Amino acid sequence: MGSLLEVIALHPADAEAAQEGGADRLELCASMEASGLCPSVSTVSAIRRVTDLPLRVMLRLTDSFLTNGAELNRLTAMAQSYLSAGADGFVFGFLTPDNQVDVESTAALASTLTGTPWTFHRAIDAVLEQRPASRALRSLPGLDCVLTAGSSLGVSHGLDDLTGLAKEDPQVAKVMMAGGSLQAEHVPWLYGAGVRRFHVGSSVRQDGSWTKAYVNSRFVRAWRNLLDAQDSKEQNA
Repeated sequence: MGSLLEVIALHPADAEAAQEGGADRLELCASMEASGLCPSVSTVSAIRRVTDLPLRVMLRLTDSFLTNGAELNRLTAMAQSYLSAGADGFVFGFLTPDNQVDVESTAALASTLTGTPWTFHRAIDAVLEQRPASRALRSLPGLDCVLTAGSSLGVSHGLDDLTGLAKEDPQVAKVMMAGGSLQAEHVPWLYGAGVRRFHVGSSVRQDGSWTKAYVNSRFVRAWRNLLDAQDSKEQNA
């Protein structure tokens, strides 16, 4: 399987540059100072008009990983609006107060999205034990991707855990998407462990700025070339 490159897009200009640079998929969100919250429906619609890439939209209303029934009802309604605006999938996930995967709440939202793929976001990096959490995720309907840095501090701190988990279990490697301050030097190690999905955000913006710069297509192309080189090495091995 070839590698997948997902890029965070906040605006239509981001989406256009990401596609030009060779991205395979976009994650749409807002409020990066809160690590990504729900974008407006109008933003999703505007981005859909300028790109044909798959769009996964963040379903997160606060900077907490906790949720409740009222919030789940609101997110369910928002998801339908996003689908109407052109979304192809979603990004969400919840934890319990003791930092375990909130399987019940996450499954409740997932069950309203029958047939729509989704990513469990970096809430997974806040759990106390990664391996039980990874097993718990397998029961969730529609889940086909888990975005993780292996640590709440980023891939530089979680790289050993990510590669260890991926090597131990090919099923974990299959759904794992490495992201969270991902750097180019991390890719060969992750690829060698079986990871084929990679997620970038600030690294494809000038000076890493969310507020002063759009996605730069040249930076995206550098990531695309890096992943293509890894794919080529594997094919020729």
